[in-house]
This record gives sequence, structure tokens and C-alpha cells, in this order.
Amino acid sequence: MGEIIVIATQRNGELRPSSLEAITAARGVKQAGDSLAVVIVAADPQALAGGLSVEGVDEVIAVKASDDFQPDLVEAVAAELVAQRKPSLVLTAHGVDAWSFAPTLAARNGLGFATDVLALRRDGGDLVATRAGYAEKVLMDIDFPGKETVLLTVRTNVFEPAAGQGSAKVTDMAAPAADIATTHEGWKPPADAGGIDIPGSEFILSIGRGVADESNVEQFLELADKVGATLGCSRPIADNGWLPKARQVGQSGQLAASCRLYVAMGVSGSVQHQWGMKHVENIVAVNSDPEASIFSIARYGIVGDMFEIASELENHF
Repeated sequence: MGEIIVIATQRNGELRPSSLEAITAARGVKQAGDSLAVVIVAADPQALAGGLSVEGVDEVIAVKASDDFQPDLVEAVAAELVAQRKPSLVLTAHGVDAWSFAPTLAARNGLGFATDVLALRRDGGDLVATRAGYAEKVLMDIDFPGKETVLLTVRTNVFEPAAGQGSAKVTDMAAPAADIATTHEGWKPPADAGGIDIPGSEFILSIGRGVADESNVEQFLELADKVGATLGCSRPIADNGWLPKARQVGQSGQLAASCRLYVAMGVSGSVQHQWGMKHVENIVAVNSDPEASIFSIARYGIVGDMFEIASELENHF
């Protein structure tokens, strides 16, 4: 009998949805006889325990501390649980919180480690994690021979959030002593995205340099609205201020995590842009340059004028 531990995350006393996604990833590799525990560090962890008591979770470990994120404390909590319980697997959501404690947790405790994991499976009982490499050019399967405990950060918006009412017991855990190296100076909420949700959109119509001028952007906003798509863009469009940063797809923008159909119009297809959308199963590329990199990853390609094709599309709706 083994144990899996999920490190949940919160922000200003509110549970992050990515915590439920990490639980789903854990449930997918849970073996017969395994238990699943979720740990939450917060000023009022009991208030968040109910949201984590979903189907498949056996225990919620509540650590009373502060709502201000302190990576040294989270690392100390996780290290104590690893030492006491010897879990086979520890999971947390991939993001800025995990970046600040997961690598040191793995290094100091000799854990198997992989970040930004897209998929998990068992192969003959052994854990195999899949992640992208070389700027999303390849997918790699990673195993962890000889490692008693493996720590993984899982990519957000890939696993469905865990649901279903559970009956997990809640266990209080005292916060261990930790040398806190950071000071919280205040909370600044992120800029309002205006309802734009690139990671959650199933259909994205994206524009790039081929749009040529800011005055032409409105045509594609209207087209996206007409066909039921979310309008995205490449970095030059956001850098020029023609569209807000919230619409940018790519390494320095958003990941089209839930996208099933991606239409790229006038997008050259730089490696940085591909990072955000290369994984999409159905990519349609429209570009006047037959040598554009976007065609190398597109399922369907159209060499032509993006404005003419956009007009034809609009006439069909």
C-alpha cells in the first residue's frame, strides 16, 4: 500500500482550480491500495478543506499558516510529509508557486523529478511521465528507476478538474519551523483580461504579422465573433498594442491548452508561438508565404491572401 500526496495551492485564501487538476492527475495513476492525501497551507485551511474533499481523496491535511505564499514554508511542509509518510508520488500544479519550491524540494530530498508534465501513466506498475522538450518539438517519456518518491509538477488546463463529492478526513498538521527568506509586500491582482480565456477556448482564430496594420484587426475580431472563435494573436500584435496581452498565444503569452481547432491567419509560426499551440490536434494555417514555418505543423494549409480568405469565411456565416 502506497500513498500519493497533492500539494494544493491557494491565492488570498481562495483555492486555485489547478489544485483540482493535480488531483485528477493523481487519481489517474492511483493503484489498488493506494491512498490519496491533499495538503493545503493557508490562514484558514479548514475553510478550503471542503473544496478539496472530492471523489478519490482520502485525506486533506490542513496546515495553518498565512495566506501569503511562502515557498520556504511549503517546502518544509512537503519535506516533513515525505520524510514521515514516504509517498510514492508528490504532485503539484506547474506554475510560479511550484517553480519557487519544487526544484529545491527534489534536490534536497533526492526525489525523482519532472516539471510541466502533460500526461501520466503506469507501465507495469512503474510511473511514466510525459513532458515536452526542445521548445515543444518533441514529447518525452520519463521514468524514475531507483527513486522511492517522485515529485512532479503538472501542466495546468490539461487535466480536467476533479469533481464528485468525497468524504475525506481532515487532519491538522502543525507548520514546521522554516527559515523564511521572503517577505510579502502586498497583493496586486492581475490585469483584467476582459473575459478573454485563451487557455480555456476550444476554438481559436489567431492573427499575426500578416494583418499588416492595426486598422485591419477589427475585421478579424468580427470574424472570430461570427464563427464562434476566440481571437488570439502572435507576439508582434500584442507588442504593438493592437490587441491586449491576454490574447497572445505562445511562450511569453498563453497556452492554448483546451483548443481543438486553431486557425492561424498571417502567422509565420515562430518556435515561441508554436510553444503555445503546436499540440492542438487540428491546426489550419493561412499564409501568403508557402515557406512559412506554420505549415510544418498544420494539418491543413492554405497559401493565399488572409484578407480574401477571411472575407470568404465571413460570407459563409
